[in-house]
Amino acid sequence: MPEQETSPLLSAATKGKTTPPKRSDSGESTPLLSGSSATPRYDGEVDEHDENAAIPGQSLSSDAPPSGSAKKTRRWPSFLAMAILAALIVAIIVLAFIVPEAVQEYAQQAAVIEPTNLALESITANGVRARIQANFHLDGSRVANDHVRRVGKAATWMAYQLESDQTQVHVRLPDYDNILLGSAVVPPLVVNLRDGDVTEFDFVTEIIPGEVEGIRIIANEWLEGGLEKLRLNGEADLSIKSGIIPLGMHKVSESLVFEANKIPAIPQYNITRFNVADGPINGSMLADVSLSAFNEYPVGLDIPELAFDILVAGCATSDPFILVAEAATSGVHVEPRSNVEADVKAVIRELPKSLTRVCPDSTSSPLDILLRRFMHGDPATLFVRGSRHPDGDTPKWVADLLSSVTVPVPFPGRTLDGLIRNFSLTDVHFTMPDPFADPDDPESSPKVSGNILVTADLPSEMNFAIDVTDVRATADVLYKSNKMGELNLREWQRANSTRVEGKGDEGASLKIESRIVNAPLNVTDSAVFSEVVQALLFGSKPVQLHINALVDIKVQTTLGNLTLKEVPAEGKIPVKPLPKGSTDSIYPKAGSLRILGTTSDSITLQALVNITNPTPYTARIPYANIHVLNNGSILGSATVEDLDIVKGPNLNIPVTAKWNPTMGGAHGRKIGRNIISQYLSGWNTSITIKAHQDSIPGQPILCEGLSRFNLTLATPKLDLPGDTPDERSHFIRDATFHFFSSTATFTLVSPLHFNTLYLDFVNATAFYNHTDPVGRIVYDMPFSAPPGKSQTPRLPVTWSLDSVGYDAIKKAIGGKLKLDAYVDVDMRLGNWQESLWYEGKGIGASIQL
Repeated sequence: MPEQETSPLLSAATKGKTTPPKRSDSGESTPLLSGSSATPRYDGEVDEHDENAAIPGQSLSSDAPPSGSAKKTRRWPSFLAMAILAALIVAIIVLAFIVPEAVQEYAQQAAVIEPTNLALESITANGVRARIQANFHLDGSRVANDHVRRVGKAATWMAYQLESDQTQVHVRLPDYDNILLGSAVVPPLVVNLRDGDVTEFDFVTEIIPGEVEGIRIIANEWLEGGLEKLRLNGEADLSIKSGIIPLGMHKVSESLVFEANKIPAIPQYNITRFNVADGPINGSMLADVSLSAFNEYPVGLDIPELAFDILVAGCATSDPFILVAEAATSGVHVEPRSNVEADVKAVIRELPKSLTRVCPDSTSSPLDILLRRFMHGDPATLFVRGSRHPDGDTPKWVADLLSSVTVPVPFPGRTLDGLIRNFSLTDVHFTMPDPFADPDDPESSPKVSGNILVTADLPSEMNFAIDVTDVRATADVLYKSNKMGELNLREWQRANSTRVEGKGDEGASLKIESRIVNAPLNVTDSAVFSEVVQALLFGSKPVQLHINALVDIKVQTTLGNLTLKEVPAEGKIPVKPLPKGSTDSIYPKAGSLRILGTTSDSITLQALVNITNPTPYTARIPYANIHVLNNGSILGSATVEDLDIVKGPNLNIPVTAKWNPTMGGAHGRKIGRNIISQYLSGWNTSITIKAHQDSIPGQPILCEGLSRFNLTLATPKLDLPGDTPDERSHFIRDATFHFFSSTATFTLVSPLHFNTLYLDFVNATAFYNHTDPVGRIVYDMPFSAPPGKSQTPRLPVTWSLDSVGYDAIKKAIGGKLKLDAYVDVDMRLGNWQESLWYEGKGIGASIQL
């Protein structure tokens, strides 16, 4: 019969149709009774034969292989209905004869039933109205024993037909205290008994569910995976007759076993629409969902509107489920072996406190656990249970049944990858680690502050108002796919958000702004960190830092204030490199030199230094120590403490330095001697600053990263007393030559503001026109050069009488000359002594008699 036919072909009193005798050549031949005495199984396997068994079991099997999808292994609804029908037919045949057991054995082996359709036509107030269609015939070739086959054929040929009265069948669960699973009324049936005659059955019956508790127990065991098999037992009081001869009332009982792997599973479904919007009532949201699933069974029915409760798990498995929403389905029309569409409307009201309360011995609430799985792309398990307060049109038995079973439903997760459209960090301020903090103290890590602006795409399903109020995060910072460090924002940071509607095909987005303050940045890879710093200092393209973060977000919604924990976020922060030539614009300048201590090889001093910060960043440095180098040799070190670097000019930065060229060995001392001499002579000199392993105590990884690159700067210029734009940084400011006494005095300018220099030995030569010697001074009596300007004692001059320079001196008596000078000098400062040289050009010299 075609599956689309819904009206019954037979009424309760209609007899089965009989076709002319023929051999069934259907690809599916199913005996109603097997020769095994063991309990049959739904999967077709048969227990070993037990000849001592009194009542053989009943099984549905197939000798011929199925052809096409319509002949695959039958599903359990068809089997259940047809098993009941088969039991009745076989019982009719067996009980109709008072013959030897050969007839009974013949009936068991020769009976073949072919189910053609099962349609659940409607749900009634008491149960389900079902239409059952099937074909039945006896096939003697299936009987192996010749004697049994001959006796059976003869007996059934003589009887020709058997008829049963209307029969009520009860199905119970023997393994569950014989609980009544359901019952059905089978109308009168007429069965053709002659070999090969086919009887077609087509009748409608109402299947009435039994005890709800039994159904609930089975459903829960199945959902929990504990149902290995299900044994059903059908019972009926059967009244039969052959023609006009009554054969009496007989009580029959047959069993059927379903294996766990044959019990149908929850069908796979797709969510084709999912929208969440603010509800019309304050404190509520509406969810609009469409589901699609394929009905692979030959079963059709109309499902009325149903109401369900949507629940989530509590903290522990023993905790009761938490109600989060109430849902209702529209009416659903189910066609056999076709797609089924269902619309679901749900109302979410104010979230219960048990959903957002942190679980014992945990930092997460049930809502946190649910959202964490969803946002990481894993299925989040919701639980669906029939409502205890359904719509008035829902039959009571349906409500009782659905409300007794809670079904876990996996809700597909969705990762938030790619949702962040833009990520920027401005007004950046760095704070270097505190060298005296404990290693576990956040103060022991570098910290970063700045304004964060994030533009994130909103999923199309989110159509409700949301306002971000606070954020905190832990993030991995990567450069070129290599992890550089970790950013730990442990404290809540204030934030605000604005929903921006998309234009054209663009979806809506959420713009989030926050000011982060002192977020610890723990550098984990010195090599990557060094690469980033070098790219910022010397590169020409923005440095792309990749951020992988887990963000905790406090949001305000119509349901109330929520905290979303460990929301995965990913984005890129473009960091602009320094403009070309930025290091040249630092332009360091030192003043107010003060000597703090000396040894024979070193000087410890303090100066106030002015520099220009060419970057858009600011920084605070509690403590840092760097090495000072020239030509690869360490000449000393410099230390800053409690330093705040602002954009642009930074004035009067206190710097403590130690001059100790012996750190570079003998070669270092030579280089140190030369650079001091060049510096005092006014040459353009440079120094290189470089971090080392102890630059920031307790930060070996950070120090290693910083030590991988050097920064070369012009040697800080000194502010000398009396400097003018024309005369700057000349240690010898002017000179006076006394012609007749052959002596000279010089005006010296000391760069020291608080300490006195001593010159223990002087060997100087003056030149006219750069090359012509004027005279020579050799003086081995110590004299001082106090802070500021000072006058030397009269130093004896030995004139170069045969030189052009001497003639120039004579001609300039009473006037001035521009002379050059080259001086070898032994200088002393406290315990420190050094032999230096000085080269001065264009020194203004007065010539007096």
